[in-house]
Amino acid sequence: MAGRRTGDHMSIENICREVSRLIHRYDERDPWKLAEAMGIIVDELPMGKTPNSCKGFFLYQSRKKHITINSDLPENIRRIILAHEMGHAVLHHEAARMGAFHDFALYDSSSQMEYEANLFAAEYLLEDEIVRERLSEDTFFFSVAKELSVPPELLDFKFRILKQKGWLVESPIQANSNFLRQPVGTGDGM
Repeated sequence: MAGRRTGDHMSIENICREVSRLIHRYDERDPWKLAEAMGIIVDELPMGKTPNSCKGFFLYQSRKKHITINSDLPENIRRIILAHEMGHAVLHHEAARMGAFHDFALYDSSSQMEYEANLFAAEYLLEDEIVRERLSEDTFFFSVAKELSVPPELLDFKFRILKQKGWLVESPIQANSNFLRQPVGTGDGM
């Protein structure tokens, strides 16, 4: 976003506004197609299946945005990682000039930029009305996450957004910004 200074925190409202702007401009809900439309280079390369394997990273170099996703991950997780890295590409590309965003260095609960990228991914991937439909069916939080094929932690980030929008929702968990760092398949919803 224009005018953002290093060290500033982006509000949930600004992140939602940016996601809405992208969806309106490109009319695209698929993160791979959106990345292509935005001119972001996306590669999928094998980076391992161990819990400490890199899941993905974002680079901004020579005025080119480049995201690499671990192709060893399941499809639904690659989609979430791509949306998260796109959050960095959209929200943090100026800060990325200093180096790559990847899960070895920045997936910790103290990183505001990781928190913001998680909010971006949750807002982009989880449409308000679809979440509302699932919740109105008296479905439990973890069941909704499973139905939507997302980790419960991503749904928790969506709940934070919905609360900011005035919804009366409570998440049974408090996800840290580093939830994508956890090994695949260890959460309740996956």
